[in-house]
Amino acid sequence: MSLLFKHLRVHQVFGANTDVGKTILTTALVRASAFTKSGVFYLKPVSTGSMDVADDEHIKRYTAPWSDHVFTECLYRYQEPVSPHLAVKLAAEQNGQSQPVIPTNETFITSIANHIRECARKTSRTSDLYVETAGGIHSPTLSGTTQAEAYRPLFLPTVLIGDSKLGGISTTISAYESLILRGYIVDSVLLFRDNYYRNYEYLQQYFADRGVHVASVEAPPEHLPNPQENFVSTQRYYDSLLTPDAEEGIFSSLKHLDQCHIRRLEELDSMPRRTLDNVWWPFVQHGSVKDEKDVTVIDSAYSDYFSIRAPDKSASFQSSLLQPQFDGSASWWTQTFGHTHSSLTLAAARAAGRYGHVMFPKATNLPALKLAETLIHDGPGKGWASRAFFSDDGSTGMEVALKMALRAYSKRHNLDRTSQKSLGVLGLKGSYHGDTIGAMDACEEDGVYTCEWHNAKGFWLEAPWLSMRHEQVVVTVPSSITGEGEPITYGMMSMASTYDVEKRLSEPDELATVYRDYLERTLTSLRKNGDFQLGALVLEPLIMGAGGMIFVDPLFQRVLVDVVRGLDSTPAKSGWSGLPVIFDEVFVGLHRIGMESTTSLLGVFPDISVNAKILTGGLVPLAVTLASKSIFEAFLSDNKADALLHGHSYTAHAVGCEVANETLALIKKVTSSEEYVQAQQLWGAGPGRENKVWSLWDPQFVEKVSEMDGIVSGVMALGTVLAIQLRDSKPGYTSHSAEAVFKPLLLPEEDDWTMFSSPGGAPFGVHYRTLGNVAYFMTSLTTSSSTLRTLEDKIWKILQVHDQQREI
Repeated sequence: MSLLFKHLRVHQVFGANTDVGKTILTTALVRASAFTKSGVFYLKPVSTGSMDVADDEHIKRYTAPWSDHVFTECLYRYQEPVSPHLAVKLAAEQNGQSQPVIPTNETFITSIANHIRECARKTSRTSDLYVETAGGIHSPTLSGTTQAEAYRPLFLPTVLIGDSKLGGISTTISAYESLILRGYIVDSVLLFRDNYYRNYEYLQQYFADRGVHVASVEAPPEHLPNPQENFVSTQRYYDSLLTPDAEEGIFSSLKHLDQCHIRRLEELDSMPRRTLDNVWWPFVQHGSVKDEKDVTVIDSAYSDYFSIRAPDKSASFQSSLLQPQFDGSASWWTQTFGHTHSSLTLAAARAAGRYGHVMFPKATNLPALKLAETLIHDGPGKGWASRAFFSDDGSTGMEVALKMALRAYSKRHNLDRTSQKSLGVLGLKGSYHGDTIGAMDACEEDGVYTCEWHNAKGFWLEAPWLSMRHEQVVVTVPSSITGEGEPITYGMMSMASTYDVEKRLSEPDELATVYRDYLERTLTSLRKNGDFQLGALVLEPLIMGAGGMIFVDPLFQRVLVDVVRGLDSTPAKSGWSGLPVIFDEVFVGLHRIGMESTTSLLGVFPDISVNAKILTGGLVPLAVTLASKSIFEAFLSDNKADALLHGHSYTAHAVGCEVANETLALIKKVTSSEEYVQAQQLWGAGPGRENKVWSLWDPQFVEKVSEMDGIVSGVMALGTVLAIQLRDSKPGYTSHSAEAVFKPLLLPEEDDWTMFSSPGGAPFGVHYRTLGNVAYFMTSLTTSSSTLRTLEDKIWKILQVHDQQREI
């Protein structure tokens, strides 16, 4: 990940194109740094062509007077003067290799990062390091990935060498925008001063309007055929750039780069205090945040990692001021492919450039239309949904769902205004549907996510839950269901059989009968004696997330839906019956738990469902509420007041919809990848197999954790989610036990250098979130198996220590 040092200023040098003078201007920067600094380092990661024209040799040749403190290095060198991706293949062919060994992007970036760290260790004085790329910004690296993509994990501040030739204005601006789209910090644009095309004049004004520093210098003399004469001519040229009257050129660039470095350091140092003084965090008790060290400063993010300001205590093993930290909650359950996925960024830019934001009522735009069609006909709504309603986020999407359901119920039963006001919902204890007032009203009264206006409207059933203990999945059935004094646990045959709902329904199953009897009895009593009328069933299918990562017995939820739909003595001829059923799939939907929709496992369709979070890959907020035809028709009439009078200023915003379309297309590729197939096979799941559930987490690891009686009371994993419930005398959301136990995860261990590490080769800590005594860890859909195994090792070590302590 990103590297930043107090004493070593690092800049990478990109060219707007090939043959723009990148090496000449980098040489000028190195000489200027050598003139003012105690140490200068130059790195050419990849060089193609003969040694006599190699860029690092050019640097050596023209910085000879400072050879005692100018250090050059090239990591990968190939003889053929072609693009690196081709040079590595040609080299293999020349060596008789039928299958060339091509360094991966990870290997390539790690080698660069390790060299940068080595340079930082070599000097304790103020020094500079320049990393010169090859060709233009999109020239391929060894793997074939473009440089703009391949170098991004390092997140080094950039000097862009502009193009002074005909057409150079366009190539320079295009190169700049390509870098900005990928999040690069472009500190300066440097180019030759051509007095005919005078590109520098235009570019100075263009970039000045964007706050980007531009410097220009005279172009070098023509190459002379005599090597000695050419050397003397070139040397004079470089000398001229260091004269006092040239301070508006190279020296101005050097001064500006130094200032940018200092500002970045100052900003990182000041951010914790400024945050504590100005920000009100969600879900944080500010009274417990006493010190600036409690503020995690995220400087950037890439893939599954944050790049954070390193705590002072970590300086003993890592001199960089930044360190990688695994995003262990997928940034509150939103990340799909990790951070800064360029395909999503480009999708957002594509829609922003075409539309910005446009009105949606009685209008349409292509991204929104395509998204609605995909979700209804080829997504979670396939087979039941008729319409898609757009809103801002999961909570607002759920409020839309509640409005739809309650209106449909009211209309069918011809309820007057007074009766409508007394309508409530049927749900499960521990459920959570968002923090807007209406969504909170659809949760139990004594939940923690409440406010002064919270008015619980409905009835909440205590649900049986699943956990793995001693390598066996058990169902814990509350006493409210069994009628016994204590909860009763039932051992299941396997994870696969537990989630085979259709088989559990078709074969004699004691629990199916227990559930049905309890639900019919309870609902009959509510209808006779309740102070309110139920207008909808609201469920978080399979897992209740914020309520504590509660893995609900799927059989209970299926029986609940069946019983609710059988409430009408005369079932509806079409559409919903009993109560409209809402599935809140904001958290679990779109493969977060290994399936596109929970309907495939539960064996029933809802009447309304909500998707968000993963929908846009974690880039922008957007929610979609899907509804069946009968729900939609409940709002049809000639009266405007009967319409669904609900909306948001950014309804169906084109940027979010285009990103969602791109996300859904990428999900299809990811979920058919080799990594997914292998993970499914470990769980005995996948195409053609009876088992429908699986996880990216290793089943043997989950089983081992389930045996740790001293510290763990239960563990479960589905898809990207791992939830570990710790033993606690006072469990619940307000407990701090999970946070305390896993605190060591925040910092990397010193011996992590020998294990798999983050992009860039550094050991990483883990940023995690807890729900009281429940610790949960969540990956993106593309987290590698090697990263997962490392996470499992880290979690296992911590649990082992605490488990042994409990035993003692």
